[in-house]
Parts: sequence; C-alpha cells; structure tokens
Amino acid sequence: MENFYFRKLDVYQNAKKLSHFVCGLIKGFPIDERFGLCCQLRRAVMSVPINIAEGFGRFSSKEKAHFIEIAFGSLTEVLCELELSFDEHYISEAEFTEAENQIILISKQLSRLRSSITSNGDSNLK
Repeated sequence: MENFYFRKLDVYQNAKKLSHFVCGLIKGFPIDERFGLCCQLRRAVMSVPINIAEGFGRFSSKEKAHFIEIAFGSLTEVLCELELSFDEHYISEAEFTEAENQIILISKQLSRLRSSITSNGDSNLK
C-alpha cells in the first residue's frame, strides 16, 4: 500500500503547479511588497497542496474532509490576492487569467475530492 497516496492525486499535482506558477509571479512584484502581499500570497498558495497532504495523513474521513476544506479556503484567498495584484498592475491580465483558470480547475477537483471522501468514508482513500 502506498503510504503517500496524496502524491498520486491530480488535484495535489495541480496545486503544486499553481504554487510554482504563483511563486514565479511574485518574483516580479515591487520590493516594497516583499513582506506584504508577496508573503501572504506565498503562504496561501503553498497552503493548498500542504493541506491536501496533511489531510491524507489523517485516518478519519472527517479529518481528511476538513483539511480539503482548508485547502479550498486557501485557494479562494489566492484568487483574491491575485485580483489585488492585477488591480495594482503587479501581474498582467494574461498571468491573472492563467492563474484563475488553474484555480477554477483545482476548486472543482477539491470539491469532487471532498464529496468522494464524505460519501465513501475511509474505504477508498487510505
């Protein structure tokens, strides 16, 4: 049995890709945002795959679902912070759209994963 099943999940892989993409964008932000928006955005985007992984380190379906919900909350925070970044002209419209498309995909995957966890219990997700 694979001890780290979460690594096989498309949603986990996509959340990591989003994290890398956003961290690349942050490098172009103004230096005065380093401890403000950059820091918030980096923490939020990294929180998505981290919480997916942590959820799969739990034994009960209730705990797994809880960490998926936290990941979803972090994902919506990332969207808000990227909108603010776009409004401030730190990122282009194309960069925002690319990130938004990734976020939409991940949000759908997280919703399906949570539904699967809560409807199937722990039988399929160990």
